[in-house]
Amino acid sequence: MTALCKAEDSTLLIIDAQMRLMPAIHDGETVVRRCVQLATAARELGIHVIGTEENPAGLGPLVAEIASLCDTTLAKFHFSAPAEEGFLRRLPAGRDTLVVAGCEAHVCVLQTVAGLLEAGHAVKWVGDAVGSRHPHDRLAATERARKLGADVVTTEMVIFEWLGTSEHPKFKRLSQLIR
Repeated sequence: MTALCKAEDSTLLIIDAQMRLMPAIHDGETVVRRCVQLATAARELGIHVIGTEENPAGLGPLVAEIASLCDTTLAKFHFSAPAEEGFLRRLPAGRDTLVVAGCEAHVCVLQTVAGLLEAGHAVKWVGDAVGSRHPHDRLAATERARKLGADVVTTEMVIFEWLGTSEHPKFKRLSQLIR
């Protein structure tokens, strides 16, 4: 596992932050805000943003603010995105670090992370951008993801690691994102 998150090695994956699900998520507004911050920074830095929608007919589309920032949106029916036919082949080549956020932590996010790790990817679990209906499920999922090999990080950690230096041309713009 790489120690720090490098923009040139990363893909951002936002799992199932969907319109009908988010109102039920504990502190869902914060989860959406953090996902938007990550996706905005990723887009500024040329990092591919993939959103997934679990059973979109049932849970609706991604929240509009997130959907507008995704380069690709994929419908899925397995809780684990890598279990979907062709999912792993759709990940950008040469970008083996998956920065993962979204919902629900203990179901789709955890199972996706486990599948990505099994496939040999480095995974960054963005703890403040992952949510569940109940805080104890989110905490248990975070602990389990860490034990499986995911690196638990925060939105700010990821953005500043992607930037690498205060001399980066996008530093001022992206540091304002998180104020």
